[in-house]
Amino acid sequence: MSGPAPDHEPTGCRFDRTEALSRLADQQFDVLVIGGGITGAGVALDAASRGLRTALVEKDDFASGTSSKSSKLVHGGLRYLQQREYRLVYENLAERQRLLDNAPHLVSPLPFLIPLFGKEGVVNAGVARVYRTALWLYDLTGGVRIGRRHEKMSRAQALAHMPNLRADRLAAGFLYWDARTDDARLTLAVIRTAVVDHGAVAANHTPVTSLTTGPDGRVDGARVTPVSGTPFEIKATVVVNAAGVWSDEVRALDEQHNPRSIRPAKGIHITVSEAAFPCDIAAVIPVREDHRSIFVVSWGDQVYLGTTDTEWDGPLDDPSCLPEDVDYILAAANAVTTSPIGRSDITGIWTGLRPLLAPVEGKHKPSERTADLSRRHTVRTSERGMVTVTGGKLTTYRKMAEDTVDAVVRVLGRKPRSIPCVTKDLRLRGAGGGVHAAALAGGARPEGTPAGSDDPAAIAAHLAGRFGSETPSVLALVGEQPGLLDPLVDGLHYLRVEALYAVRAEMACSVEDVLDRRTRASLRDARAAARAASDVATLIGRELGWDQERIVREATEYAESLLAELARAGLGPDASGQPGVTSASRGSEAG
Repeated sequence: MSGPAPDHEPTGCRFDRTEALSRLADQQFDVLVIGGGITGAGVALDAASRGLRTALVEKDDFASGTSSKSSKLVHGGLRYLQQREYRLVYENLAERQRLLDNAPHLVSPLPFLIPLFGKEGVVNAGVARVYRTALWLYDLTGGVRIGRRHEKMSRAQALAHMPNLRADRLAAGFLYWDARTDDARLTLAVIRTAVVDHGAVAANHTPVTSLTTGPDGRVDGARVTPVSGTPFEIKATVVVNAAGVWSDEVRALDEQHNPRSIRPAKGIHITVSEAAFPCDIAAVIPVREDHRSIFVVSWGDQVYLGTTDTEWDGPLDDPSCLPEDVDYILAAANAVTTSPIGRSDITGIWTGLRPLLAPVEGKHKPSERTADLSRRHTVRTSERGMVTVTGGKLTTYRKMAEDTVDAVVRVLGRKPRSIPCVTKDLRLRGAGGGVHAAALAGGARPEGTPAGSDDPAAIAAHLAGRFGSETPSVLALVGEQPGLLDPLVDGLHYLRVEALYAVRAEMACSVEDVLDRRTRASLRDARAAARAASDVATLIGRELGWDQERIVREATEYAESLLAELARAGLGPDASGQPGVTSASRGSEAG
């Protein structure tokens, strides 16, 4: 079996799709990873950083599935303590700390409020005791690594963070600490670290159509059909299936039948303005009807709420947010607030599928609720040598990758300790240091400062929270054309230069790539993103070589898909009840 190539160059690789496709077709790899979500990204980084020649392909965009549609939290999972998953919580909290250390520009501590409610403001002593015990266990299991212990809060302290809580029922609260991230940008940072710093090759919009086998019948690569490209084969000694909710479909290419090992669970989130549902931290709100809870998370001048947890048996590529999903979130929120929110307050939604492991027949009693299924992961190697990793969660992606690459190394005929994992202390791209207002040339207030900002420091802070120490590379593009420091989408803080950088340095290939994942514009304000589609298509179309017909088509299709998604959720044309923007009403600027 082959090992790392002696002439393997670990650094200096460009994150360029055209170059990547050429290398994928021409080179032989030790490992080919199928799937560009956080799990596949982690596997690629782990393998490449051990010196293995590594390739990764993703059928859509990086993080376009579950990995851009999570609750965006890096957490231990307080509720897993109720399921006595102590080892899982310990592992989660250890990985949380590693992410805080290795990606401080993308992962940051976040305080969580647990409000305690009771009849006439008197909480049940048993309920308070259960929470207190769970939080002490959380601290002892590793929560205290963040540098803060949980604490009891008075009613007044709780109301200071969430002033619209029902004071007639609110008794007190607890405060504990976890962390937050931008899930899509974290995934991208992991992949770019694997490619630029460790010599991996990665391409998005490159779906696998079949697996290839060698004379011995073992899987030795895959046939891919890149979007706007010619099909070709990628050769690798080991293929890793890290396709998330699609992993059974990839296994079927190997095993000739669908193993049905995944039980997808749908989760939806909604976004509202902070004025509609004031919250300056995060909170855990109980849902009486099914004994679950939802998160309420401060998001700048907005707040998002979620998630649901329901079984999904529809198309994996298009999980729909339905009116009843929205009703569930609204009902949970309105049960605890004095200022109810409604459909007209919702500016954005997102829907994702969790790749939960289906219970193994004969080993576990099947649960009717996906909320009760384990968030653990599993790694298996098929008879023909393909390694599949399934289950798990965003927080533990690094550990999942370590376990997966250990299995790969065994297939390569070596022992894992001979080429050990090095990612525990491996910092991601952008984690190289702080970026301050001085990064802006001359320190003068630039034209087009984003809404709510009046000095260069605001722009530097915004970009540093997304690009970290790579911020100067983004700002280096500003002088190329006028208006690049103008807002990309009205009312949001993203800048037009970010879209340009996304195409040149982050492999964005479409309006959707830019507005859904390189920025989170559509999740924050779907209607504003739809209105901006034409301008974004024009901006990036010049870079991608689109003609005017293609620019109009890309903008129209994207905008109409956003409005259709809102309509399926029962949210209507727009928040005011007025007709939405359409290609007919705005010409080339589709809505």
